[in-house]
Amino acid sequence: MAKRGRGELEARVMDVLWADDAWMTPREVHAAITTPRRALAYTTVMTILVRLWTKGMLDREQHGRAYAYRPVASRDEWTAQRMRELLEHSGDPAAALTHFVRSIDARELAQLRRALERRRRR
Repeated sequence: MAKRGRGELEARVMDVLWADDAWMTPREVHAAITTPRRALAYTTVMTILVRLWTKGMLDREQHGRAYAYRPVASRDEWTAQRMRELLEHSGDPAAALTHFVRSIDARELAQLRRALERRRRR
């Protein structure tokens, strides 16, 4: 059995939850990510869901005898939060932003300019 990369299961679970955009039980998440080629124990899915909930990435509520989970933020909101955290933890946020802007293509740069212009207008 191939060893999974660090955080791979959490990423797969979050992808399922973001795609469904509704409360999901561990059984529903398990059914969505388990395939004949990638068998995964139900208890493993439960453990991942609890870890994500403990990290503050998921809300949970009682649904019958089980809990159901959903993301507290959209994929885009979560990505923006992570970007902000990375900037805050860089030694020089201005330099990090400069390197980031140099690394994006023309289409992404145009999108960034439009977002900055919308923010400036507010």
